[in-house]
Amino acid sequence: MFASRGDDFRPGSGRQARVFPAAVKQTEVRVDAPVRLQWSADGWMLKMMGRLCFAHKTALAPMVRVGTLPMRLLALDYGADIVYCEELIDIKMAQCERVVNDVLETVDFVAPDERVMFRTCSKEKGRVVFQMGTADPERALVVAKLVENDVAAVDVNMGCPKEYSTKGGMGSALLSDPEKIEAILSTLVNGISKPVTCKIRILSTLEDTVNLVKRIEKTGVAAIAVHGRMKEERPRHPVHCDYIQAVAESVSIPVIANGGSSDIVKTFEDIEKFRAAAGASSVMLARAAMWNPSIFRQQGALSVEEVMEDYIRYVISLLCMSVFCMSVLCSEVFGMTDFYNKTKAELEARKAALQTNGDQTEQPTHEDDLITMPVRFERRDYPPQITPKMYLLEWSRKEKLDQPVYETEQRTQDRAFQSTVIIDNKKYRSALWEKSKKFAEQAAAIVCLRTLGLPEGRIGEEHSGLVNKRKRDDKKCAALDDSESAARKRHTSEVPQEEEEEMICRTKVVNGVCGQTTR
Repeated sequence: MFASRGDDFRPGSGRQARVFPAAVKQTEVRVDAPVRLQWSADGWMLKMMGRLCFAHKTALAPMVRVGTLPMRLLALDYGADIVYCEELIDIKMAQCERVVNDVLETVDFVAPDERVMFRTCSKEKGRVVFQMGTADPERALVVAKLVENDVAAVDVNMGCPKEYSTKGGMGSALLSDPEKIEAILSTLVNGISKPVTCKIRILSTLEDTVNLVKRIEKTGVAAIAVHGRMKEERPRHPVHCDYIQAVAESVSIPVIANGGSSDIVKTFEDIEKFRAAAGASSVMLARAAMWNPSIFRQQGALSVEEVMEDYIRYVISLLCMSVFCMSVLCSEVFGMTDFYNKTKAELEARKAALQTNGDQTEQPTHEDDLITMPVRFERRDYPPQITPKMYLLEWSRKEKLDQPVYETEQRTQDRAFQSTVIIDNKKYRSALWEKSKKFAEQAAAIVCLRTLGLPEGRIGEEHSGLVNKRKRDDKKCAALDDSESAARKRHTSEVPQEEEEEMICRTKVVNGVCGQTTR
């Protein structure tokens, strides 16, 4: 038996081994157990490992704003063998931190501004391909190493013709720089343990396309996905199956055909028609799957309404939409209120259990004279006219201490802010970065107040002197005439404004790196 790279053989499957041209060196292997085999024409060592196989597969193509976790899981449910995430830019991913989300049971890659750039879970771990946009070998390797333990393979986007990709030298811009292609792919192949692939578009001539894929194959990639259109062409143009077929005949690794959604693939049976027409090993679907991901179902596609309900279930379970939008969708559109409420209760119970079992994420950390805590200022948690900074200022006056001084650092890569409040010769800071300077200062004040065990003014918090000072008693308000009421309202709003201005005058702002202070 002769095995090609990426072919998946199982005893009794009846699958025939791929026949190679006479010029290609063959290696005989005895297969006694289900294994995935890797082979290359250069005589590389055959690897019997549980690596992702790209031969004889159907895949969900990488699609920006579409290929998020709910869509990927839905495609797997309907029968897709492999799912690609949306293209993620290496510069943004390199700044991310890997965070295990015990509540959602996911692994999140979180940007400095707390946005989740990539979310995955155990259900797709063996079948998800992480696609990145990159034009730099070393940066690509950094990102690949960051995600390699949570994905099945890493793919480099070399086919996207959109400006947001090409303007950085990524996507289809790489097609005119084969040396850079070789550098990126070789660095990844040699630097990570998972299979490396790439997705390209065809070039202006068949000869140039074949020559390029031969160079790509020599880097050691596990497969090549080929979109059968040139970078200038759009979905309205016919797909060039002859180009894909020529590529498949010129290399020994699996070729994944892409681009048949508009012309050929309308049903599940059409997937095999496209594969045969392109002479490819596998098929990748983008638009056809976007329109209805149940096209992967061998039993036939479901109605769009059924698919939308299945999709929304994943969206709710993974909190991939704001609470308001989810509640509107569930109750007013799809009648899934019971599922929404049940899921919400389960997630809240899971979160509470984790906190009860010793989650210390909001415990202060002491380092010399600096105390940090991962907290964020949420304006909706506080009444109008009341802020943590006001509470801290009032406390400092009561204790006859110098007023709080705030030092704020702005991070250059995403323009996020982090503040440190200095009071009584001690420093307090939130470990999280905020989108505005004011919110960063409030977060620092919260850390200080919680560390000292002081009230911070949250809605529902116990009675405090500051609330008495800032807000009028309801009974007294009822007895005031209109003029007195208006005067007191002006006084209530003016006092905190003056105090805010007084504190801001003493704030030191640090731009770029710490230590460069301007007033």
